Amino acid sequence: MSEAPTGSIAPMTDVPPLFTSRWTALPEHATELPPTTLPGGFRAGGIAAGIKPSGKLDFGLVVSDSQQTTSAARFTVSSAPAPPVQVCRTRVELSAIRAVIVNSGNANAATGPMGRDNAYYMQGIGAMVAGASESQVAVASTGVIGVQLDSRKLSKGASLLSRELDAESSLTFANAIMTTDLWPKLGALKVRLSGGEVVLAAQAKGAGMISPLHAAAVPHATLLCFIETDAALEAETADRLLGGSVASSFDRITVDGQLSTNDSVFLLASGESGVEVVPGSDDERLLAEALDALLLGLALAIVRDGEGADRVGRVTVRGSDGQICERVARAVADSPLVKTALNGGDPNWGRIMQSVGMALATGKPEPIDISIEGVEVASFGIANQFDVDALNEAVSGPEVDYEIVLAGEGAEATVYFSDLGHDYVTLNAEYTT
Repeated sequence: MSEAPTGSIAPMTDVPPLFTSRWTALPEHATELPPTTLPGGFRAGGIAAGIKPSGKLDFGLVVSDSQQTTSAARFTVSSAPAPPVQVCRTRVELSAIRAVIVNSGNANAATGPMGRDNAYYMQGIGAMVAGASESQVAVASTGVIGVQLDSRKLSKGASLLSRELDAESSLTFANAIMTTDLWPKLGALKVRLSGGEVVLAAQAKGAGMISPLHAAAVPHATLLCFIETDAALEAETADRLLGGSVASSFDRITVDGQLSTNDSVFLLASGESGVEVVPGSDDERLLAEALDALLLGLALAIVRDGEGADRVGRVTVRGSDGQICERVARAVADSPLVKTALNGGDPNWGRIMQSVGMALATGKPEPIDISIEGVEVASFGIANQFDVDALNEAVSGPEVDYEIVLAGEGAEATVYFSDLGHDYVTLNAEYTT
């Protein structure tokens, strides 16, 4: 791998293990590879183009050199989508993306016609560097909203970026997409299918403005994720796999309850392994299981790296109505009272009861059971007797599990969330200053 470009800050090389949470597990047919591994047919790289005053890497590209590449994408459902999202929706063949060009340090959001022109310009640079048509090049940006992107810096960095592309490692690319992230988030798996082995890899960023919602076929904190595989997939299969995995991972997390203008997730399949995944086959199921695990691992890494976060919570709500379960789970996960209690290791279940009552808002008593780390603290809306010291000890760890049971059964919703501490306020109070 090339050294960092002259004048830039060297990339972070410490990549924390991805599958450390008790809530994640690799399927038996998948094994971890070095996290910077790229599947066959792919190259990736990142440089410092000068968008970030810090000199850190801020301009990256991932490209498949295979002409048979198929793809799928999801984007934010925000009603204020950034120009890169708009460009992807209108000027990119979403089933045949061969490259994604990304900048960090500037979201190119709320920038009007000039912002769209700059996104078009980035797309052109990506096409030139990748050797692909513009319709095969997607664009993504992350950073400060409302500031015009200096396309001259990208133009100057284009030739350097082309020289930095690496077929062996995605490390500089993973660094180039970070904003307030404390570490690069990436992973790779070897997946055993009936026709042979394939490689599945992904790089993601996100720490704040995280509460994603992705719409099918309309590419959805700022959360960005780039997934590569050398399996041979039909475009419809890629879209089905991506939609299912995003729904069970990135759409299940929140840091601060804020939907970004720039959320984007891409899946590119080069087919270089020669292993064809037949639609509806056992191989599709096996690949889906591996993709689910990989994306959930990345989603939890984003929550762990939530701006100023110390702890991660998981809230599971069960009842008879899926929409109500979802509403209650998000009310708890986004409650500043619950999140600050999590930060302080305080099992203040009254804050959970308050959030549930606010989300239900029926005006009458409801049968609400609440458990924290397996300890039932309330039944039918009434406090239970329990060992307070034991519960205090249980919530002092890095992960805390909450369970809420409402009336009825048959539906369930789970949301993973970060705590809320002093560092979150400090970081966001000084974000543009």
